[in-house]
Amino acid sequence: MITLAPNRIALPLAAMLALSSVAGAQQTAAPNPATAPAKPKPAKPAARHATPKGAPEAAAVAGAQPALLGQYGQWGAYAAQSGNSKVCFALAKPASAQTKPPNKPRDPVFFFVASRPAENVRNEVSVIIGYAFKPATDATVEIGPAKFALYTQSDGAWIKNAAEEARLVDTMRKGTDLVVSGASSRGTESVDRYSLKGLSQALDRTAQECR
Repeated sequence: MITLAPNRIALPLAAMLALSSVAGAQQTAAPNPATAPAKPKPAKPAARHATPKGAPEAAAVAGAQPALLGQYGQWGAYAAQSGNSKVCFALAKPASAQTKPPNKPRDPVFFFVASRPAENVRNEVSVIIGYAFKPATDATVEIGPAKFALYTQSDGAWIKNAAEEARLVDTMRKGTDLVVSGASSRGTESVDRYSLKGLSQALDRTAQECR
């Protein structure tokens, strides 16, 4: 069974709380705002098997206020500081989200790419799917003919093979759209399509901020 590294749980929950306070400001800054937490990445692939933190640790860093650095097409670039730790992330909401059976209720859905320079983490790809994934199942990301497996936990998904992450990000930079597919614990299947317009600019901006 795969468990997540400590910060994979704590910072996403904290960022979700903090981003809610800047959602209104972003709506005036861009026609298609995206507000979501950043899912950080362990410094080394082996750390993916560490035990996750819980809600109390998340609440402890909830004071970090992500700042919108810029909106590029469908992608927003953000940075947040909590103590000596800094995280930068590009994120977007899907251009279309479908379920089978249709019209099943879901929480907000997001795709994002996060960096934490203090931990030597660059461009971690993560997804919040808006429902609890079916246990022990993978999600998938497709960009044209390229296909990548994501491992899942709760409502989150991360690249299953860490060695493929850089290739995934490079493929995203060169693509026009991507599709995330998954299945919920109740048997609902989802297909979410994201535009990749503006992603490269958003990643370049976060790279400037989190050197």
